[in-house]
Amino acid sequence: MEVLKQRILQEASVLSDQLLRLDSILNHQVDPQLIMQMGEEFARRYADEKVTKVLTMESSGISPAFATALELGVPLVFARRKRTIPTDTDEYSERVPSFTKGIVTDIVVARRFLKPEDRILIIDDIIANGDAARGLIRIVEKSGASLAGLGIAVEKSFQSGGRSIRERGIRVEALVQIRSLDQGKIQFE
Repeated sequence: MEVLKQRILQEASVLSDQLLRLDSILNHQVDPQLIMQMGEEFARRYADEKVTKVLTMESSGISPAFATALELGVPLVFARRKRTIPTDTDEYSERVPSFTKGIVTDIVVARRFLKPEDRILIIDDIIANGDAARGLIRIVEKSGASLAGLGIAVEKSFQSGGRSIRERGIRVEALVQIRSLDQGKIQFE
């Protein structure tokens, strides 16, 4: 997706050979027009998959997942990182580490939102090691729903996340793949 690549080159900050700051377009400030274009592209790529729900992780994945769900005309469900009061005690739960936050959290989705007859498309903003994506996949598996695939706005292909999920036979569509952040330079696939 060329427009996303250009915005990354203009606005992203390379923090190290492993970390990229995208907070001006994806995960702190959101550009609604860009997010809608991303949703349109994910919807186009998964149009034949008979998706019934889009699933994402709180909070950075919500905007591209919302745009995708809107384009597909299906509900959006997001995994919460914290239980709320009142908490739905009938839930699917997974423990996942966060690469960028350096913490481990429990993610939860109320069982009533994922049914065996659902066809789920997972959408997220960035994939590095893939821990969050694998946690969402395990939740889908626990629910008995089928998985249409995983849509990622930005894949850091030099890390193992996307590759390890593809090796499981799961379809992964990345709008942009970054091959390297070496020497402070963004190199795309």
